[in-house]
Amino acid sequence: QVQLQESGPGLVKPSQTLSLTCTVSGGSITTNYYYWNWIRQPPGKGLEWIGYIHYSGNTYYSPSLKSRTSISRDTAKNQFTLRLTSVTPEDTAVYYCVGDSGTWYYDYWGQGTQVTVSA
Repeated sequence: QVQLQESGPGLVKPSQTLSLTCTVSGGSITTNYYYWNWIRQPPGKGLEWIGYIHYSGNTYYSPSLKSRTSISRDTAKNQFTLRLTSVTPEDTAVYYCVGDSGTWYYDYWGQGTQVTVSA
């Protein structure tokens, strides 16, 4: 079964780049049809979709975050990485990596990792 695990610093300073890596086990990130997403939940707010990298390597980002977002992958390590530049305290959230097998549902969730943006 597919399992996902987020990793990266829990504290980021304003103006820095937030970088998180998702390690996928139990399946390949190049498996047909899969979308590998980043989603976040700011405190007291709902889930916000950030973007995905497709099994093909194609990427797509939320229009509101596109200018600051980059998602890449390392197929040899079976990992994909989120980079969010020029962060502010408003980027403080629990960040999740999430797999979609191509069903339009979020099938596989990481446990989430808290990222706080603070000087």
